[in-house]
Amino acid sequence: MICQKNKTTLLNRKNGGIAVLPIKKVVCPTDFSDPSYEGLKAAKEFAEHFSAELILVHVIFPGPIVPGVAEPGFHIPAALKAMQETAEKTLADLKQRKMLSDISVRTKVISGKPAYEIVNLADEEKADIIVITTHGESGWQKFLFGSVTEKVIRMATCPVLTIQQPKEE
Repeated sequence: MICQKNKTTLLNRKNGGIAVLPIKKVVCPTDFSDPSYEGLKAAKEFAEHFSAELILVHVIFPGPIVPGVAEPGFHIPAALKAMQETAEKTLADLKQRKMLSDISVRTKVISGKPAYEIVNLADEEKADIIVITTHGESGWQKFLFGSVTEKVIRMATCPVLTIQQPKEE
C-alpha cells in the first residue's frame, strides 16, 4: 500500500497490478474502549489527508436473549432503547471532542452482530476503507467471542486498515 501526500488516492497492489483507489469515505467502528480510540485517531488522519468523509459507527450487540433468565420487571425493548440513546449520545460527544477539524463526520448506531453490521454499513455507504483496531484478545475470550476485526477482514469488500492496540508499559 502506498499513500502519497499530494494525491487523494491509495495505491493497492492487486493481482500483480496496481489499482488506484480514491478515498472518499472512511468507516471507523468504535466500542468506546481506549484501543478503539487509537483506530479513531488513524481514521481521522486518513480522512483529513484524503479530504474524505468519516463515518463513526457503534454496533449494539444485544446478545442472546434467554427467556425466563431476566429479572422480573426487566423490559428488553426498553433496555435496547436505552443502549441506543446512550450510544448516540456518546458518539455525538466523541465527535465533538475528537473531531476538531474540517472533515465531514457522520455517526451511526446499529444493532446486530458487530462484524456483519460493520461490513454491511461499509457496503451500503460504498466506503473506500474500513479503519479498525485490534483488541489483542487471546485464549478463552477469543475462542468464545472470536475477533470482530478478523471477521471484518474476511468479509469486507473494501480494504481494511487494522491498527494494533498500543502495548501497555
